[in-house]
Amino acid sequence: MEAQVQAIRRRLQEELDAIPKAKKLVEKSLKQQQKLQHMLANMPSGMREDAVVAPLEQSLAKMLPECFSFNTPAKFLDSDFKIKDEPVAAPKKGKGAAPRWFISTEELDSLSSYMRGRLTLEKVNIAINEVATYADANAHLVACPKKKLSEDTWEKALELRDIAATEAAKGKHFFLEADIKGPGLKLDHTGKSILTVLRHLGRIHETRIGHHRVFVFAKQR
Repeated sequence: MEAQVQAIRRRLQEELDAIPKAKKLVEKSLKQQQKLQHMLANMPSGMREDAVVAPLEQSLAKMLPECFSFNTPAKFLDSDFKIKDEPVAAPKKGKGAAPRWFISTEELDSLSSYMRGRLTLEKVNIAINEVATYADANAHLVACPKKKLSEDTWEKALELRDIAATEAAKGKHFFLEADIKGPGLKLDHTGKSILTVLRHLGRIHETRIGHHRVFVFAKQR
């Protein structure tokens, strides 16, 4: 009997120790869920294809275990809260894709009429997706081995690596003013206004590295 009581006490202590870990997991899941919901709500209509939207909706559906859904009865299983201390595979090297941190209608409306001008939510968010594509291409060149690049591309890769090694861009996604070629963002009056809005809303930071004007992605909140 005493051995059974001790076993029960140990199990209860294990469950109590697991609660803080479970809370942190839920908090992280909720935060990521909010980011995905924001992306889905503000995604430009031209991008709302099944190939893009479906994976996001699936991610949202899988973000939390069923036991945390407010639409289902509260039923908890042992496995829901058991935090395993088993080793996991190391993450792959690289920063992942550049963030598509789309702006919301509220953010656009919060700008002064002078700054907003004739910009629309659609124009700004299309530009955000486009500059993220530039940043992804640059990250690929930075990480790509020489044997897979042509001579001209290798020279650009070396230049990008020098930029990526600076304090301002280290470990972050970035694109250059020279990368901006349209069609969603051009270096015309509208394009410059969009860049100003993105800086003002904290999506990007601008800096000069060597002879390049560099736009560094801010960390997504």
